[in-house]
Amino acid sequence: MKNIKKLMLGVSALAVASSLSITAIAEEWKGWNIHKPGYPNTVAMDKFAELLKEKTGGEITLKMFHSGVLGNQPDAIEQVRVGGLAIGNFNLGPIGPMAPEANVVSLPFIFKDMGHMHRALDGEAGDKISAGMAKIGIIALAWYDSGARSFYNSKKPIMKPSDVEGLKVRVMNNDLYSGMISALGGNPSPMAFSEVFQSLKTGVVDGAENNWPSYESTGHFEVAKYYSLSQHLIIPECVCINDKVYNNLSDKNKKAVKDAARESAKLQRALWEKRAISSREKVMKAGVKFNEIPNKQAFMDAMTPVHTKYLSANPDLVPLVNLIKNTK
Repeated sequence: MKNIKKLMLGVSALAVASSLSITAIAEEWKGWNIHKPGYPNTVAMDKFAELLKEKTGGEITLKMFHSGVLGNQPDAIEQVRVGGLAIGNFNLGPIGPMAPEANVVSLPFIFKDMGHMHRALDGEAGDKISAGMAKIGIIALAWYDSGARSFYNSKKPIMKPSDVEGLKVRVMNNDLYSGMISALGGNPSPMAFSEVFQSLKTGVVDGAENNWPSYESTGHFEVAKYYSLSQHLIIPECVCINDKVYNNLSDKNKKAVKDAARESAKLQRALWEKRAISSREKVMKAGVKFNEIPNKQAFMDAMTPVHTKYLSANPDLVPLVNLIKNTK
């Protein structure tokens, strides 16, 4: 009987020790995302969390916080940089001023189309951009779609560059975007995304620029009914991780994290394509005054000073820009 009791105590002790060992190894990360439930990015980030747990055998779990509940995007970027958050789904626009390599995607018309962007960022150019971001404490694990951005406003169709003259246009807080609007003769108005609807409604700004899903999901189409298909910017989003969190992982878990992020990107891109179509259909049915732009070359030519100024200030980035432009 004594031997049985000893055996049982030994088994119990082993079970407790195993439990403590698992608890010590397991990590729970927090992740940030600005988008609402049902949005392609939100669905994909939840899939990322699911895959992360599966591929690490439960060693890492990710609790996602959507709809910007943990703060606005600039605050969340800073939190990932310092390690307050492990993961974030960010647009590269606000990261660009801090990481010059990331800013090259914000040069107007640098990508020919979505396919060109995918080929460039899924290859060597994407690796170089991520390496540049790592200098500020963020590593890009995968690239999400954020569509092609076009102009919309409450005043008139935009058919040629001179149609932007005098318009107050909201842009993200990045000198490249302000320079883009100024080069077209408009008045750039940097402001938080959450302020745009009311600013359009009250006339603080005349217009903005964004993709179909954002134009639709925010209700901007209700207060800015002219949508002009300029497609001047194709800015990706990233699934980003704090560099120290990533570098402290085992090689096995580094691979698992990257694989999970890249699988989630495949889902996000497929969902994005469907959402872009449905958003466009919805706003068109709502009476949006849509127009194609017959000569985008005129807009591209107007951006030459923006490119020249940026590359003159950042000559070391010329090879990266050429790498992107020459990606087949």
